[in-house]
Amino acid sequence: MTPRAVAIPAALALTGALAFLPTSAGAIGQDNHQPTAPAAATADGPSLSYVVNVRPGHHDSSRIAKAIKQAGGTVVTSYDRIGVIVAHSANPDFAKTLRTVRGVASAGATRTAPLPAQSTGDTGAPKLLSEKERKAVAARAKAGQDPLEPLQWDLPAIKADKAHEKTLGSRKVTVAVIDTGVDDTHPDLAPNFDRKASVNCVSGKPNTADGAWRPSAEESPHGTHVAGEIAAAKNGVGVTGVAPGVKVSGIKVSTTAGFFYTEAVVCGFMWAAEHGVDVTNNSYYTDPWYFNCTGDPDQKALVDAVRRASSYAERKGVVNVAAAGNENYDLTSDKITDTSSPNDTTPGERVIDPSTCLDIPTQLPGVVTTASTGAKGLKSSFSNHGLGVIDVAAPGGDSTVYQKPAPPAEDGRIYNTLPGGKYGYMAGTSMASPHAAGVAALIKSTHPRASAAQVKALLKGQADDTACPTSYDIDGDGKIDAVCEGGKGYNGFYGAGLVDALDAVKK
Repeated sequence: MTPRAVAIPAALALTGALAFLPTSAGAIGQDNHQPTAPAAATADGPSLSYVVNVRPGHHDSSRIAKAIKQAGGTVVTSYDRIGVIVAHSANPDFAKTLRTVRGVASAGATRTAPLPAQSTGDTGAPKLLSEKERKAVAARAKAGQDPLEPLQWDLPAIKADKAHEKTLGSRKVTVAVIDTGVDDTHPDLAPNFDRKASVNCVSGKPNTADGAWRPSAEESPHGTHVAGEIAAAKNGVGVTGVAPGVKVSGIKVSTTAGFFYTEAVVCGFMWAAEHGVDVTNNSYYTDPWYFNCTGDPDQKALVDAVRRASSYAERKGVVNVAAAGNENYDLTSDKITDTSSPNDTTPGERVIDPSTCLDIPTQLPGVVTTASTGAKGLKSSFSNHGLGVIDVAAPGGDSTVYQKPAPPAEDGRIYNTLPGGKYGYMAGTSMASPHAAGVAALIKSTHPRASAAQVKALLKGQADDTACPTSYDIDGDGKIDAVCEGGKGYNGFYGAGLVDALDAVKK
């Protein structure tokens, strides 16, 4: 599974329970030329999903569709506005054949596992409080707080509690959670849920059936937790989101097995762009490759497709925010050893060059890449980093052993909503990104006419400068765990700094 949160070893949790922790094209015109017809193909391999990206000037997808059919493929859907076609084929040479067709810029398989994806199993469960513990926390809540807000050290860390005294955000602003699905029946999410901006995109084609955006009981609670961090209502129930007055929608892009494939991600961005969404949150990487290397024709096609979709969304006014990742990688290093790809069949070890191998959508142009901080304000032990890659930082939690919050909060992770009306702790850059998305929503609420570029500029410009630590030895073993480069105003750990919700609501 690739939500940017994984299970923390029990020894690092005060309770000893498992919890989640660190585990963006120009307009395309039309052309009257016919594509070169490929040789007819027979189906003699596993059925896979593909993206076929059309060159500018060859916008008429019906012509490329003929080539797809002749090559043994079936068109699932076509996003003509960005020139991306989703297709299925059991022809092992399908992508190779389509790449020879005039008008095709790139084509590649979006997975290595056959349709449907094979399950990788569960990654753990968030830590829950007992009813007795919840009542004890509620008793400590101050006037104006939701009952479980005392556990949310992350809100005062970015001055969200002070921002709420001025405004909770505008109901004209919607943040879409592109994720594993959102349980809109949760009492802390139902008041703010935007059904019209919600959809299931798992197949690559929008499924608008009522409730299709919800996770099943067997699926990850990740998207519901993220949604609460952004916009859990300030309603006297449970917890409070960073922007509790804005709307939140669910765009489900994760398979039951937990894979975020390219066709689904493309569908998610396109849906957001066409349905009034102001901000998207993206706490995942696009499977099955942690890094997509543009020297590989299949992976290049995936980068091209997601870039076209995210860029289109931004041109439509959407601010796209993404998690930086949880492996403590320096994303500007000369080389990184990736041992997790492809994650839907059998991973192997490969050494990649981060300058040509991209984590998508995290490293795409225009996307706000968000690093994670813990309760002490330090970069989280797991958070990826890199000067020139990280745009901002936000609370994503950390092991309580490494960064313990001040009372009355008790746990170094992030406490928020779970499906079924529940609440629990998770941590990861998955949790940092929605804090930044929530602040972006507050900025959009304050400046409703602001473009996506202007919102991003304000998000960075208002962030609190955070200097590199003198020495980053997060586990105290005498060894440097990561190197921070840059000055106080901009560096590889925190980018432009820690997002500031209070500044976001000031005119």
